[in-house]
Amino acid sequence: SLAMVILFFAINLFLEDRWSLGSFFFSLAVSVKMNILLFAPGLLFLLLSRFGFVRTIPKLCICAFLQVVLGLPFLLENPAGYLIRSFDLGRQFLFEWTVNWRFLPEEIFLSRHFHLALLTMHLSVLLLFALYQWNRTNESILSLLKDPAQRKTPARPLTANQIIFVLFTSNFIGICFSRSLHYQFYVWYFHTLPYLLWCSPVKKLAHLLKVLILGLIELSWNTFPSTSASSAALHVCHAIILLQLWYGSPTPLEPDISPVDQKPLDGSKKNK
Repeated sequence: SLAMVILFFAINLFLEDRWSLGSFFFSLAVSVKMNILLFAPGLLFLLLSRFGFVRTIPKLCICAFLQVVLGLPFLLENPAGYLIRSFDLGRQFLFEWTVNWRFLPEEIFLSRHFHLALLTMHLSVLLLFALYQWNRTNESILSLLKDPAQRKTPARPLTANQIIFVLFTSNFIGICFSRSLHYQFYVWYFHTLPYLLWCSPVKKLAHLLKVLILGLIELSWNTFPSTSASSAALHVCHAIILLQLWYGSPTPLEPDISPVDQKPLDGSKKNK
């Protein structure tokens, strides 16, 4: 989709250490399709890692300013209606189109308690990854609020692998605990699956298993209408990938063959 194209352009800018411009295009992608917000927790972590709290604020302001500008015609006409419809997190999805929860009874699928449980698991897993996978320093995650030059442990430049790992896992966690996935939503993470499966070191025989997982995911998304078996298979594949990311993810923080240009992390250089 157009939103994903703009997102990948923004990620490319992040890889080039052009965070302000990347934030602009990230916000532009959000304005096209709000699923891009699944990348937002990872982006916030990266911004804090790179700049600290104070120097992250301008990047967040860029994102917010663009949203206000693009929404201004609607905000001037009907601000309440625009905000309610834009952020209607309580809307119901049709059970007949779900790809990932077909094996559940429809009353559970539509239950608010079920939606709240998914949201709780989503936030909990994000927090666990932020604490133990994304943050590999010896300091508390609260140290990210400090300017990098003032941290006890000298901040390491963000590598390309680290940036991709954090952003892609942030999005994938959101996919795993989505209230419903419809067929067109496959594009939300299809292009990230090869990286997620092969980003950690594996034995040679495991490559065949990873290809099998890709095939099962493809089969699940191409089964119409979805069945209990196809939905269950999709969840099993997602769970395997998530566990692999948790237990086999030392690679993202190791030096890249082509690391991001290692520019100063202190305030001596003009921020981009």
